[in-house]
Amino acid sequence: MTTILKTTSKGQITIPMKWRKKFDTNQFVATIKENKLEITPLVIGEDKEVTEFTVFDAIRDNKGRGIKAKDLVKILKKVV
Repeated sequence: MTTILKTTSKGQITIPMKWRKKFDTNQFVATIKENKLEITPLVIGEDKEVTEFTVFDAIRDNKGRGIKAKDLVKILKKVV
């Protein structure tokens, strides 16, 4: 299935409800591969191992740099 997605004025896209229900998740991994943007559902317990992914990455957050999940876990452990 191919769908044309438009960005909002803030650069956001909406994953269609049909796709979110099909994969039973509301978390997706976006990866740049050459000149393509690949969006893959993130399913906990799936055989494929996601070694690291960006938790957030926006110009307004962390001076435009993302933060890796493992680094976020370290920060949270210090807080708790």
